[in-house]
Amino acid sequence: MVKRITNKENNMDYTVFSTEFPDVKVFYNEPLKNYTFTKTGGHAAILIFPKDKKEASAVMHWLRENDIPTTILGNASNVIIKDGGISGAVIMLNDMSHLTVSDTQIVAEGGLALIDVSKAAAENGLTGLEFACGIPGSVGGAIFMNAGAYGGEVSEVVEYVEVITPDGEFKTYTNEDLDFSYRHSHVQKTGDLVIEVGFRLTKGVQEEIDQKVAKLTHLRQSKQPLEYPSCGSVFKRPEGHFTGKLIQDAGLQGHQIGGVQVSKKHAGFIVNIDNATAIDNGTATDYMDLIRYVQKVILEKNGVALEPEVRIIGEEPTSK
Repeated sequence: MVKRITNKENNMDYTVFSTEFPDVKVFYNEPLKNYTFTKTGGHAAILIFPKDKKEASAVMHWLRENDIPTTILGNASNVIIKDGGISGAVIMLNDMSHLTVSDTQIVAEGGLALIDVSKAAAENGLTGLEFACGIPGSVGGAIFMNAGAYGGEVSEVVEYVEVITPDGEFKTYTNEDLDFSYRHSHVQKTGDLVIEVGFRLTKGVQEEIDQKVAKLTHLRQSKQPLEYPSCGSVFKRPEGHFTGKLIQDAGLQGHQIGGVQVSKKHAGFIVNIDNATAIDNGTATDYMDLIRYVQKVILEKNGVALEPEVRIIGEEPTSK
């Protein structure tokens, strides 16, 4: 029997979702630290995994009709969810991860990891997505924040994006419609659920593609702290500066609050150092406290205001 989980605002019993959608995969009061790349975060009152477009549309419509606040989570790679969790619904598209390749076009569902799209492109002799060979975020998340690395961004190769609006309607955006800029897209304003993306690439020389992927993979493995849970790059690049160098020059590498630490390997990363031992696991609150501390020190030393690149969502814990 499922324990009654209610909406704090209207006292609605969330577990009626299972009556309305008996075939949809759903979890109640689910710990989100089981899904986030930081291995931190509170509980989701209701966590939903639609398996296809039709199911996702019906779910989005039902949530809107019942005034249930909804958070789209992608695959939780570049996000910090506060320890108070999320009291509304959370949607993840992990079960929507199909991909097709046709000539120079790749069509991928929103739940597929971008790294897998990059791999498929390389295997089919297509160039343009090599920069994404180490980006673990979902395709939908990549559109949401215009993901990029090593001088490339998804905005350069996106042809169209199909979404489901908060009302459950289907809509298609062109590249221009998405208003891409540095770590920004139109989807951040709309609450749309990205369900499919068409990438337009170009035919390349296989040897050159393979060499570029190998080079970028080596750079990532040698310079990033992949051995620890993290949310990837924490801060946006401030104009005229390199974030990692600012943090490194300030002597902040290795600085630790609770269970999280400014990486000794790459100053732009904050890692859950204690997760490896499970003795004193880092928390989202530790992450927030360390982010604020780094921001304070860099502002005082350099006059530079660091803005988080990582998405920070959820509610504050009621008690520490």
